[in-house]
Amino acid sequence: MKPIKDMSTGELAAFVSSHLKRHGIEVVLSGGSCVSIYTHNKYSSLDLDFIEIGHVGRRKLKKALLEIGFHEVNKYFINTETDFFLEFPSGPLSIGEEPVKEIVTLSFPTGQLRIISPTDCVKDRLAAYYHWGDRQSLEQAVLVAKDNKINLNELERWSEVEGKLAIFHQIKDRFIEAD
Repeated sequence: MKPIKDMSTGELAAFVSSHLKRHGIEVVLSGGSCVSIYTHNKYSSLDLDFIEIGHVGRRKLKKALLEIGFHEVNKYFINTETDFFLEFPSGPLSIGEEPVKEIVTLSFPTGQLRIISPTDCVKDRLAAYYHWGDRQSLEQAVLVAKDNKINLNELERWSEVEGKLAIFHQIKDRFIEAD
């Protein structure tokens, strides 16, 4: 097995996810690291955000992660072999007002990774743009759309649910160009 220090974002996420699964802990990757994976590191994030499916308890999580060299510092889990750090935001797995629609499983030499779909990844980035005016998140959403098949109708429907349809119509062409 490749040393942790040499693992890519996807490889490390799959390694952690597969290890946790062997301990009965189901997780799904969300957040900026999904952008890294879906854009082949055109955007880079060192924060791996895993959402637990069901509640396991911090003690069980800490024990499982310690087996692979991650220890808790404040709310993060770090390993001295890598600059990546793990975070476990509280669930449920949702984007804005809705639960995540689709979970994808990707295979890496280090294991299986359950991750939000490219369309949900774009919605996650758009949520930051819509609600906090984060232009960098908009650029990340467009990057994901350029490299992956996304459902433009779903983005429009979701934007309406979020009360941001007018903003979506202002930026929609960026996603059409990306497709």
